[in-house]
Amino acid sequence: MAVDSSAVGGIAGGKIGVGRTGVGRTVRTDLNVDGMTCAACANRIQRRLGKIDGVEAAQVNFATGRATVTHETSVAEGALASEIEALGYGVIGEGDDVEAEQTREADLRRRLIVGVVLAVPAMVLSMVPSLQFDGWEWVVAALATPVILWSGWPFHRAAWMNLRHGSTTMDTLVSMGSLSALLWSTAVLFGDLGGGHIYFETGAVIVALILLGKWFELRAKRRSGDAIRSLADLGAKTAELEDGRQIALDDLSVGMRFVVRPGEKIATDGVVVEGRSAVDASMVTGEPVPVEVSAGDEVIGATINANGSIVVEATRVGSDTALAQIIRLVDQAQGSRAEVQRLADRVSAVFVPVAIAIAVLTLIGWLVFNGDTDAAFTAAVAVLIIACPCALGLATPLGIMVGTGRGAQLGVIIKGGEVLEDTRAIDAIVVDKTGTLTEAAMTVTDVQAPGMEPGERSRVIALAASAEAKSEHPIAAAIANHVDTLLDVESFENRPGSGVVANVDGVEVLVGRRSLFDELPVEVERTAVEAEATGATAVFAGRDGVAELVFIVADRIKETSAEAVSAFHDQGLSVTMLTGDNARTAESVAAAVGIGNSAGDDVIAEVYPDDKAAVISRLQDAGHRVAMVGDGINDAPALAQADLGIAVGTGTDVAIEASDLTIVSGDLRAVADAIALSRRTLTVIKGNLFWAFAYNTAAIPLAAFGVLNPMIAAGAMGLSSLFVVSNSLRLRRFAGYRATR
Repeated sequence: MAVDSSAVGGIAGGKIGVGRTGVGRTVRTDLNVDGMTCAACANRIQRRLGKIDGVEAAQVNFATGRATVTHETSVAEGALASEIEALGYGVIGEGDDVEAEQTREADLRRRLIVGVVLAVPAMVLSMVPSLQFDGWEWVVAALATPVILWSGWPFHRAAWMNLRHGSTTMDTLVSMGSLSALLWSTAVLFGDLGGGHIYFETGAVIVALILLGKWFELRAKRRSGDAIRSLADLGAKTAELEDGRQIALDDLSVGMRFVVRPGEKIATDGVVVEGRSAVDASMVTGEPVPVEVSAGDEVIGATINANGSIVVEATRVGSDTALAQIIRLVDQAQGSRAEVQRLADRVSAVFVPVAIAIAVLTLIGWLVFNGDTDAAFTAAVAVLIIACPCALGLATPLGIMVGTGRGAQLGVIIKGGEVLEDTRAIDAIVVDKTGTLTEAAMTVTDVQAPGMEPGERSRVIALAASAEAKSEHPIAAAIANHVDTLLDVESFENRPGSGVVANVDGVEVLVGRRSLFDELPVEVERTAVEAEATGATAVFAGRDGVAELVFIVADRIKETSAEAVSAFHDQGLSVTMLTGDNARTAESVAAAVGIGNSAGDDVIAEVYPDDKAAVISRLQDAGHRVAMVGDGINDAPALAQADLGIAVGTGTDVAIEASDLTIVSGDLRAVADAIALSRRTLTVIKGNLFWAFAYNTAAIPLAAFGVLNPMIAAGAMGLSSLFVVSNSLRLRRFAGYRATR
């Protein structure tokens, strides 16, 4: 089960599972745990593991199903697994977690289908007198009993396991309510107690509805653990050595030299020893401008070589690479986050024992002061049924179902109910620049040709664009795409680090940096300096060695970014912009979108992937609840570290998997919609829970004193459920900022 590996170093194969890592006498063991149904389960396992001699720390993450234990080498992994299994949970072997999740989902689907198919006719037959016939009660019993016992078995099993360890959860409420309805109805059917009233359908409907909520919850959480695997899959699988041999990445060691051709991924971190090229590092840095590299420059593994061939000497391999370190950051950030207890579970921990105690006291009280056994049992069962968690069980899943459904219509994907609570106290939002505030694509925003006639200007633009069309550089592609028609190129020379020289339509054309030109007029240079002051890239073009015009190339700001920042301010959030770009560009973009217009706003430039997560951590240490918005691999650690991670769907899969909220569109205003919808949904859920408990608080005393018989109790329970449904459906009318602005 455990493998002695180097941290998360197996990135070549992309296989991440349980395992053991460490140095010296202390190791860290990761175990995949099966059978947890709520955060209380995770807390119970965590406490049990923490009591083992030799265990320094234990953390159990309910969302990812992983237990992470730091312990002395004298503690065997088998001992850890045995403690977990002693509590009634399972430990899944490496690579088996996906299969176990699929098995669990298939089992839930079967139980849900059986529950719905049998509970609906049982309910209809019980509630519509015109459909009832002699012996209909036996038909209802036959329909409802399999639902309560078989479909509801996971609740009964969890309730029993919780009872053994002296705790109660929503599972206890579901089990108690459904079984009490079954037992009472069976007694009525065979003994004609309580005036002949049966409540088989009540127990069946409870089980079916709660299973439906569990089904949607499982679907929302299904892919919550894919972030690390997605990161691992990004690495190259093989490397080509200088002598032409192809070797697996695991066989690559420090000091080996390998060749990287145009379009190929760089196998591992290293130093360029031969050749020149532009390296697209956007997958790691998040910035769109390729980096020019030559002998002596460092390169990062998994980045893409854009043009010329280079020879790289490996300096870091396996778990030491930048990509592996990012993987660890995501893993650690996810594992260290405390799961928020579900509201219903927290309150039911007190409510369930109190309800049971009231039912017992009711039974004893009636027997002592009245002596009527039938009346005593009827009142006690009425208390249990009135305490039955139909409305309580619907309160959270129905709110989540409607809220997430409406979110999907608006292009907002909310990952699980715990995300809703995370938005409640958010007071700061951190936004990545590239791909989030901007388009993440190089575009020619302007062409300046001081003193040149319009016709001649168009001629030089066409010549330069035709020359750049022969280059593989992304900036060259932006210039080439600036014109509709390209001219014939008779000769072409790429001068690495400077630009290109070509003969186009009989004219020598130069496009590139200042160093490429023999003559640089003052007006042209002034234009370039002004463009660079705004954070744009200036590319010179001219004929016969003279620079005549300047292409201004920039990553264009999204049209909706300013409105989005304004919406964040309306929500009471301070906005911090993070970017790996230079400070001049960062300040320019921030000013354009309105960052700095509100107290607490900040701009932090020239940050690397691990720095972004550190910035989030510093804000949290200062007492802020932080949301992070990003779209790149470099954002994944920060997304996982944040109290609320929001990924823009146009970005990478790994950013999406590491986030709590995903925005399908590239419109940043959807982030404001996501936060507003999450807060609204949480408000609805809290309202549902309040009225569900208020109903119980008011009705339980009435049932205890015999005012409500079980039939009326069941009817009142139905009305409370109807309120919860109606209140939740109000979320379907949520419009959001994009609809109002």
